[in-house]
Amino acid sequence: MKNQTNPFRYLATLLVLVALFASSCGSKEGKVEGVNMLYGTDSKVWKTDKELSSTGDKVAQTDAQEDERYTFYANGQFSLASPTRNMAGKYTFDQTANKLTFMPDGASQSMTVDVVTMTDDKLTFKGTDGSEIRLEKE
Repeated sequence: MKNQTNPFRYLATLLVLVALFASSCGSKEGKVEGVNMLYGTDSKVWKTDKELSSTGDKVAQTDAQEDERYTFYANGQFSLASPTRNMAGKYTFDQTANKLTFMPDGASQSMTVDVVTMTDDKLTFKGTDGSEIRLEKE
């Protein structure tokens, strides 16, 4: 007896392989990985990729904003450096809620943002007004 193979079985296998390939190559936007993606092994520097308004429109960056560098350290410290301002303080990350809270040194209030994306090379914060800042690893 000759062994006959169902052509639909091959098609189904091919579709599964294509779906697996597509999902592995997909965008990292919207993926929040562990807190160590924020600071790497000891510290990590992030620079602005783009900023979006609350309506989703791209916001033009000034030269100073393009030169801003955010540094996160494994010990819970952060710093923001630019030609026009410097800030340092502490941060905490709530992995369950995907919230990052900043407490600048000398400030009486903290600031909390939603973390939309946090991978090894992409970091996106969303403010309470819906605006976003997208950072990339330097």
